[in-house]
Amino acid sequence: MRIDPMGQGMGARRRGFGLGSIRWIVMIGFAIYAAVSWMGSAKKDPYTGETAHYGASTDEEVQLGAQAFDQVIGDAQAQNALMPADAQVSQQIRGIAQRLIQRVPDVTQALAAEHGAPAPEDYRNFQWDVAVIQSDDANAFCLPGGKMAVYTGLLPVAQNQDAMAIVMGHEIAHALLRHGSQRMAQQKLVQMGQMAAGVALGGMDPNQQRAVMGALGAGAQYGFILPYGRNHESQADEVGLMLAAAACFNPHEAVPLWQRMSQIGGGQRPPEFASTHPDPENRMARLQQLMPRAEAFYQKYCGTAPRQ
Repeated sequence: MRIDPMGQGMGARRRGFGLGSIRWIVMIGFAIYAAVSWMGSAKKDPYTGETAHYGASTDEEVQLGAQAFDQVIGDAQAQNALMPADAQVSQQIRGIAQRLIQRVPDVTQALAAEHGAPAPEDYRNFQWDVAVIQSDDANAFCLPGGKMAVYTGLLPVAQNQDAMAIVMGHEIAHALLRHGSQRMAQQKLVQMGQMAAGVALGGMDPNQQRAVMGALGAGAQYGFILPYGRNHESQADEVGLMLAAAACFNPHEAVPLWQRMSQIGGGQRPPEFASTHPDPENRMARLQQLMPRAEAFYQKYCGTAPRQ
């Protein structure tokens, strides 16, 4: 009988990597890559002091925001919904935006100093602009890079320029905090997790595979994606309130504003754990807690206390 150099006979079964082992190796590889990518994108957010993860550069954000804004404006023009720049409402909204933008450097410097971080200068590359769009939607947005839009449906809800400034400050804060880039990093992590799970479950019965993937998707949604969104909204509330106060808009309009916002649609909304936004009551309580800081910003930059 021929002897194998390793001491095994010809009839001995060779051990190697089976399909299951290969799946686990690939899955572990995905997990390591995702973890390294996620941790490698971590930086201290100077506006909040929290750890943040970024999936795109500021220049990429500005470019993507400009492209999205062009699409929005094009659609509004096609529907004859874009308000003329010389319309009274456009001039009023533009005036609010200008006051807020002028205070961005001051608020950026102040918040970064509070958290012991260098003041970022990403906003210096922003392409600030604002448009007013005729629509029943009570909404506004600020895209990465500073392009803004306000829908006329927001006007009767805001009721006054102080409340409108609080909404617009909130939206500008999303751009300053680079929440678009942070969501890109989050989406990349979730996609990597889905790919790893798909490899690991490759040999499973299709019905079982769908059930497991559905459960994993729900876990990611409720345990990671939605809380991530709620935290972004809370951050934008805080930074936006300070920005509005520094621009001499009355911060005390914040709570009545969100009371009115909470009544849109009859006040019906999913529970907080199933939403990207904080519960209105929790949101208003948090804004009330922030009011002394907002009053201090108002006092510093406006030379007087805001009216109660």
